[in-house]
Amino acid sequence: MGLRREPTARQVRLATELRRLREAAGLKAREAAALLGVSSTQINQIEYGHSGVSEKRLRSLAAHYACMDDAFIDALVAMATDRTRGWWEEYRGHLPSAFLDLAELEHHATYRADVECLHIPGLLQTEEYARAVFAYRVPALPEGDVELRVRHRMQRRVIIERPEPVPYETVIHEAALRIRTGDRAAARAQLAHVLDLSEADHISVRVIPFDRDGFAGAWNTMTLTGGAVPKLDSAQRDGPEGTALVDSESQLGALRTLFRKLEAESLDPERSRDYINRLAKEM
Repeated sequence: MGLRREPTARQVRLATELRRLREAAGLKAREAAALLGVSSTQINQIEYGHSGVSEKRLRSLAAHYACMDDAFIDALVAMATDRTRGWWEEYRGHLPSAFLDLAELEHHATYRADVECLHIPGLLQTEEYARAVFAYRVPALPEGDVELRVRHRMQRRVIIERPEPVPYETVIHEAALRIRTGDRAAARAQLAHVLDLSEADHISVRVIPFDRDGFAGAWNTMTLTGGAVPKLDSAQRDGPEGTALVDSESQLGALRTLFRKLEAESLDPERSRDYINRLAKEM
């Protein structure tokens, strides 16, 4: 099998975890290679996601690294042996790889949690709202590219609409609910859509109102995605140069704490529905 030219975020995450296990064991790449009877080049290729790893080799590496976390090892094996070709593959070569990586992460997620202060979360957006977001880009995208992005975003909703949906929590600031990303009718329809989805048992929508005292966290837009085990959770943060994936345990711990802090500052789901309903009537 040839080397991967562009490994997915999930493949890179597996590679990163294997490198972390080796480093925690105090071994150099050439020492790990000697234990497996392969070249150090092969270890480097595995640890950068350019080459896959078999279940046998992965379990052998874990044993040499003295990793005793069976659930974690099993989760890594599942990642290494996964051959899923999901719906997002139809967009390969047509959309940036980050779009495909996000859909793949969501497909395997055990939970999703978002914080948004200026936009409705992507999983809750209507077609009209998403189209307005993508059409506002500078430089402007060709109409065909806008429609591809809209269609991709709508297909991502499968994780909260399928028979066994992913548990989903979101905290939305009132600003995101009030900003008319489209026209008045589109804004009202968007709020109605959020209200409809918030009735589902697996979806929790919370609102931080404008009049909440002491709220200084408007910059804390984030997305948390649950892995098969907590060690494999990931987060996304928006920055000046685009979206960055976060997977270090210390950063993930801080972001989980921050999410709960923001959740505590928000209205509970029932009061949030009442609040959104009132905003929709005022729209």
